[in-house]
Amino acid sequence: MVHICTIVPISQTVGANRIVPAVAIPYPLGDINKNAAEEKQIRRAILDKAMKALQTPISEQTVF
Repeated sequence: MVHICTIVPISQTVGANRIVPAVAIPYPLGDINKNAAEEKQIRRAILDKAMKALQTPISEQTVF
């Protein structure tokens, strides 16, 4: 499982194994100041990182 989060220390405290940082609390997978195409690029990059994290063998908590 991959935890996409805005506050990495909380994810570490609760024991998430694979952690992918998000953008911001109100908009974790986007940026309200960007246009739709730019937001889509941001979301895609975060989700691509999460998919790679799922495929990566780990032995301890890892922030990608």
